[in-house]
Amino acid sequence: MTLSPQDLHRALNELGDLRFGEIDVDEAMHRIVRTTHTIFDVDGAGLMLTDEDQVLRNAAVSDDRLAHLERLQIEHGEGPCISAFDDKNLVCAEDLAAEKRWPSFCPAALEVGVKAVLASPIPFNQAAIGVVAVLSEDSRPWTPEAELALMAFTDLAAVMIASVMHGQQQSGLVTQLQGALDSRAVIEQAKGILAGRDRLTMRQAYEQLRAQARAERRRLQEVSADLVRQTTG
Repeated sequence: MTLSPQDLHRALNELGDLRFGEIDVDEAMHRIVRTTHTIFDVDGAGLMLTDEDQVLRNAAVSDDRLAHLERLQIEHGEGPCISAFDDKNLVCAEDLAAEKRWPSFCPAALEVGVKAVLASPIPFNQAAIGVVAVLSEDSRPWTPEAELALMAFTDLAAVMIASVMHGQQQSGLVTQLQGALDSRAVIEQAKGILAGRDRLTMRQAYEQLRAQARAERRRLQEVSADLVRQTTG
């Protein structure tokens, strides 16, 4: 399917009411995902939000195939959505069979029929707070029009989330995302300490922290906070 400016304009008009007034955030996320799925004519679309351990979790999905994407990226610690989230850039994967960026994730994704992914980070206060993604069971070129369209849907998700975060109402989503933002600062500080001390990349430092948290059966945020206290205390 080729996306036209008219298709995108019509879809965004249909979702325009999400920008204003009282927002039922759960319904809004599902509407964004359903519209994304339809306009892209893909096999799955989803909106993922980060938790306190900076792990992307499905918040709204159009298809159960997105469960594969979440599970595989958590299991292998890499993947297009993680890259989009970490680097705060759009990530385009047209054919996972030929992809070299995620050597552990790609074979596992191909086994469950995921062959192409397009992922865009959701911005919030100069950080990423989640990802909007579409996937295909066939390899496919993602056109510049498709990339711009996904960024438009991502920006709409960002406006919606910012409205909820800056509003007066308290909800489970606000608590989750505020906890994620608070923990991110501690985890990033711990990653920086390890990277400088042990001459690691930030990704290697994160994997070392995550491995320690798993071995000790503790939260990543707790392990990171302990390291920061030991180093700065």
